Amino acid sequence: MKGQNKLFIAIIVSLILGVAIGGLVHLQYPESAEPFSKNIKLLGTIFIRLVQMIIAPLVFTTLVVGIAKMSDIKMIGRVGSKAMLWFISASLVSLFIGLILVNWLEPGHVTKLPIQDAASAEELLKSSKGFSMEDFVKHVVPKSIFEAFATNEVLQIVVFSIMFGVALANLGDEYAQPVIKLFDVIAHAILKMVGYIMWFAPLGVLGAIAAVVATNGFEIFKVYAIYLRDFFFAIAVLWLVLLIVGYLILGNRLFDLLKRIKSPLLIAFSTTSSEAVFPKLVEELERFGCNNRVVSFILPLGYSFNLDGSMMYMTFASIFIAQIYGIEMSIGQQITMLLVLMLTSKGIAGVPRASLVIIVATCSMFGIPPEGIALILPIDHFCDMARSMTNVLGNALATSAVSKWEGQLENHGGDM
Repeated sequence: MKGQNKLFIAIIVSLILGVAIGGLVHLQYPESAEPFSKNIKLLGTIFIRLVQMIIAPLVFTTLVVGIAKMSDIKMIGRVGSKAMLWFISASLVSLFIGLILVNWLEPGHVTKLPIQDAASAEELLKSSKGFSMEDFVKHVVPKSIFEAFATNEVLQIVVFSIMFGVALANLGDEYAQPVIKLFDVIAHAILKMVGYIMWFAPLGVLGAIAAVVATNGFEIFKVYAIYLRDFFFAIAVLWLVLLIVGYLILGNRLFDLLKRIKSPLLIAFSTTSSEAVFPKLVEELERFGCNNRVVSFILPLGYSFNLDGSMMYMTFASIFIAQIYGIEMSIGQQITMLLVLMLTSKGIAGVPRASLVIIVATCSMFGIPPEGIALILPIDHFCDMARSMTNVLGNALATSAVSKWEGQLENHGGDM
């Protein structure tokens, strides 16, 4: 754990340095803020790309090995159904918390913001115009596994991996064992790479934070103080609910889990990407004691189906935009919106701003001006920090809970 503590401290120092350097540039050299942000952001880009480089092979190898080692199709079905039960329940709870709190706190009614030009939201508007059930199906079912690998389409890789793993499990040991052994070695080699890549995380954090503070300065916190205050309160309520459920299932081991995942939580918070910590989360959950077959099966699914922070944000942000424009929505309309978000959000990647595209598409469906997304774009980075961190917590709890339900949660670390 000594290395973990060093990494954690390095990330905290980088976070503070990033705010200080970004603030200095914004206050003292405002004319250089834009080029500075563009250049220093490259540190974050390098870190994210290094992580993205290993996502596809890691998901594929760990999931195939996990399913093939289960060999018992009934066990795959049992674990999968328990995971989906958690995912659906957690998603509904997250959406409802966002819906209830945005109606209670009414940040859109008390915050007097100028209606901004929609130019900053143009790219998001374009990417959401083609949203349909057909696009959703195409997003889930791979046309080519090589294309899915090339574009890091996690959900498509999951679909192929599950089918391949089940087929491998039914081939018999003579044929299956050499392939399983090969993939197992590859998975562990990639996990070894995780250790090297994570030492780039402090630089990534420094670059990401310095860039956003240099561009927006500290004023951004004042202008959007009410929105941020209400959103972070809502996130705190969601954390409380998740931790209470986690404690009921894991007992005192919940605190061990939180110690284990502190670095992934902080990296997700700083880089605004829950995808960036996927490899590290796999490693830490196995060390915590989760069965590696359960981890390799559930965690990739969780990244497509169990983004609790993003879920809560979708209802919160959608109703906020409606409030800003003075659009009153009935309880029936809001519940319908919640169910639409529940369906359309499945399969969104755990990467920055993916949820904004879903919000734009949903606003269009319900007659809320989608250009309103421009209102929250300037502070979306800070909201994304909290929701990415929450996504990581939700997936860690889901994996640990299913391991416990399966009677396969070890007390002294899992098998690596």
